[in-house]
Amino acid sequence: MNVAARDQQVSFLPCDLDAERRVLGILIRFPDKIDEIADLLDDSLFYDPAHRKIFRAIRELYQTRGKISYTQVYTKLRKDKELEAPEELLIGLTQSFISQAELRPSVEVLREKAGKRRILQAAHQIEEMILLETEENLTAYQAKAQELIFEAANVDGVDGEMAKDLLTVLNKCFLNLIARREGKTSHGLTVRFPSIDVLTTGFKKKDLIILAARPSMGKTALALNFAVNVAKRDIPVLLFSLEMDDEQIGDRLVISELFRYQSERPISAFDYNTKLADEDFIKTQSVFSELYDLPIKIVDKRGLSVGEIRAIGRKVKSEWPSLGLVIIDYLQLIRPPEDDRRNWALVVGSIVREIRDLAGELDLPIILLSQLNRGVESRENKRPMLSDLRDSGNIEEYADVVMFLYRDDYYYPDQAAEKGTLGQVEVIIAKQRKGPTGKAVLRWIPEYTRFIDEANREDV
Repeated sequence: MNVAARDQQVSFLPCDLDAERRVLGILIRFPDKIDEIADLLDDSLFYDPAHRKIFRAIRELYQTRGKISYTQVYTKLRKDKELEAPEELLIGLTQSFISQAELRPSVEVLREKAGKRRILQAAHQIEEMILLETEENLTAYQAKAQELIFEAANVDGVDGEMAKDLLTVLNKCFLNLIARREGKTSHGLTVRFPSIDVLTTGFKKKDLIILAARPSMGKTALALNFAVNVAKRDIPVLLFSLEMDDEQIGDRLVISELFRYQSERPISAFDYNTKLADEDFIKTQSVFSELYDLPIKIVDKRGLSVGEIRAIGRKVKSEWPSLGLVIIDYLQLIRPPEDDRRNWALVVGSIVREIRDLAGELDLPIILLSQLNRGVESRENKRPMLSDLRDSGNIEEYADVVMFLYRDDYYYPDQAAEKGTLGQVEVIIAKQRKGPTGKAVLRWIPEYTRFIDEANREDV
């Protein structure tokens, strides 16, 4: 079969078979060029199955022998019985002179065509998914479709950025050092609780922060305090609430901000939820006006899967490129895959790993709230430890920071009253990849669902 006839038979999706032949011909004639394009070229970029087999043979020979020749490629293909009549194809690749300068442009053509094929394949998968009704509802279809298109558009064959020169890395570190020295930026995202910010030097981009506690310790309230403090610096925040609805969150944000009036005429949560006096209404109205301007988006849908969270996160990031923080409340309410038959610990571990991957993809810190197991309640010292996470999957392994909340007065109110620790909350940083462990002490104001910094720190 001549080349033209074969091309007509093979090519019905986006491809450039001439470019594929040019790449293979150059690599056979000039094998030293393989190293130059190793980070750009993969066998998946070849559309013609015969071309894929030839490329694999070239690559294998080069990796094992360090050199290749036309004869060696031919011999290997015959020996492996990869192709019928490989001589016809090889002669077509090498019979005419091909300039080395055509290699990179031809590789770029292959990458472009492969990208288009991936998008078409994703579109076909979406069509098939809808026609076969494989998902439960429209939201699930949308999330899956977005995920397929995103992956098709962003997977680029081989990652050319995988290997980075130390000089490049250190240059970035040095620029960050100068910025911090000049007071232009902090090392990470601060949450305006000085004792926490000192310990963490701010939450780092791409990090997964686990905020864990037993129920009623105030983890949701603290996360909301973080969100408002960050948003007040005009840094957008995305909040996933898998337990409370949007109105509950809104009310809690308002009540928390009413704390500012506690030294004057206090406005309690009870006042807010009843009929406010005129003076109190004016003050509350001013809190609303301030909160209106905060860059916070709230997703209050229950039973979201990781895929749906990822799809929403990508969408918000595309609309809001300056998005600086994502908060998910909370881990145990994320819906696992329907067909996942693994035990719960492994499922949770997989969810946590995917959430951490999302933090890297969005290039921001994600705070993931988590319940602790009941083992805490059975021991005398009820301060949480890393071991309290182990029954919930590989949370500790995947987390960059693990923070626990502990209130002595929750378990021992009489003793706390005697010691003067009523309302005192320990924020225990039990793990931190990029910094020390330690303990910050905050004050819990339950009537305002508000934390304030005690401005001291103790080492654990």
